[in-house]
Amino acid sequence: MKIERISNSISLKRSIDNGTEEQRRAVIDIIHDVRVRGDEALYAFTEKFDRVSLDSLRVTGEEIEEAYGELNEDMIATMMEAADNIRDYHSRQLQQSWITTKEDGTILGQKVTAIDAVGLYVPGGTAAYPSSVLMNVIPAQVAGVERIVIVSPPGKNGRVSAGVLVAANELGVKEIYKVGGAQAVAALAYGTETITPVDKIFGPGNIYVALAKREVFGHVAIDMIAGPSEITVLADDTALANEVAADLLSQAEHDPLACSVLVTPSMKLAEAVVRELELQLETLPRRDIASASIRDFGAIYVTDTLDEAIAAVNELAPEHLEIMTREPMSLLGEIRHAGAIFLGRYSSEPVGDYFAGTNHILPTNGTARFAGPLSVDDFMKKSSIISYSRTAMERNARKIAAFARLEGLEAHARAVEARVKK
Repeated sequence: MKIERISNSISLKRSIDNGTEEQRRAVIDIIHDVRVRGDEALYAFTEKFDRVSLDSLRVTGEEIEEAYGELNEDMIATMMEAADNIRDYHSRQLQQSWITTKEDGTILGQKVTAIDAVGLYVPGGTAAYPSSVLMNVIPAQVAGVERIVIVSPPGKNGRVSAGVLVAANELGVKEIYKVGGAQAVAALAYGTETITPVDKIFGPGNIYVALAKREVFGHVAIDMIAGPSEITVLADDTALANEVAADLLSQAEHDPLACSVLVTPSMKLAEAVVRELELQLETLPRRDIASASIRDFGAIYVTDTLDEAIAAVNELAPEHLEIMTREPMSLLGEIRHAGAIFLGRYSSEPVGDYFAGTNHILPTNGTARFAGPLSVDDFMKKSSIISYSRTAMERNARKIAAFARLEGLEAHARAVEARVKK
């Protein structure tokens, strides 16, 4: 990993991947085919892309039972303890409906309602993520969503990952389908003979999944367009190089496109981290993926001062930010842009990925400038409540009508005036 001295602005080494025109056309064709042929198209695409011939799309009780045989009881207990932590954290986000009455009798308020049905995409590919099941399902349940649907691509054995199935079953999810890619997004958006459509689609995936979510947005809602994972470590000379390197690699092993960055005013730490990365990569099982990530999208930026390092971090607006400095809590107020902030030596990024209770579905590619983690709010919608009183109407009708006529909307003005004519 290259060390670079900086004193001015910096940015991530990559931009948001919008896909090629060829990929976009392929996704549009897949969505169209699913809309026209339904289940038949899903079976065909699963055979083409996943190289699996399925007898049914829906996961069976027998498959779930067999999945339990692949996980030991301790692992399931750990998973459920994590689920408890996630539920506790997200239950604090729940908003209530409210109503207020003014002196003139006008009633105003807000009605908070859960979305009826959501679809959760759980990736397969190079790794399966039962943790993402917990992070999506639990806030949906806290919000009160009645119908939760999971789609996940089957492995070579024609089954969804055992960890994914056990996590979903432990949370009480009843609908799980063995389908992935753009075709799964299309099925969730438009429905097939087997899969009833949903109102909003959540979850990360490859470029084809991301493009499909873009294409169906407007017919259904989506959570976000998530890019490859990223981490920025803000550290001073009190940080330990082996721990910093380990945390950088924790994201690099996700994807060759993942981005791992160290920002520090300490050249000594920077040089030590480079050495540690080389040592730790030698024994990493996903070495090829992590090496490509570190080589192509990794960076170490050395600043003159800690203040300059903080400014650089805010410009990066990273998905994950670790602060490993002498007094990390004292810097919290200076951080404006980050999806999740991990304070101190013992707050390693995987703590948030799996167990602390916060959500690990976070904004990427600098979108933490305007977005935040997945939350209970994402599974809810709000309606305004207006009950205008006669007194308020008589007092304000002339003003409302004048405002309407300013915009050239005479019918608006007359609709108000009809209620106050003598």
